[in-house]
Amino acid sequence: MFAVFESGGKQHRVSEGDIVRLEKIDAAPDAEVEFDRVLLVSNDNGVEIGNPVVEGAKVSGRVISQERDPKVRVVKFKRRKNYLRNKGHKQFATVVQISSITTQG
Repeated sequence: MFAVFESGGKQHRVSEGDIVRLEKIDAAPDAEVEFDRVLLVSNDNGVEIGNPVVEGAKVSGRVISQERDPKVRVVKFKRRKNYLRNKGHKQFATVVQISSITTQG
């Protein structure tokens, strides 16, 4: 059984027990989180596709930690013009372990 849900403007395909890295969610470690924007659920009975979401479907998980992604370096450079700009960015991320996928039926 797997599901596709939306979080932080991105879509994630998960099964029970998976560990996923999501955009930052305001939740403390060991807190339970629920995602109700489930776009697709596949189980033994077949595939349920939402329009745009599957009614009554939820993906539940437990927050493992709040982290920051590795630094992404941004460099602007123009040759022969003595122009060089270095910047860096570290995005906040939440690590979540998926505990259950439930549907209405």
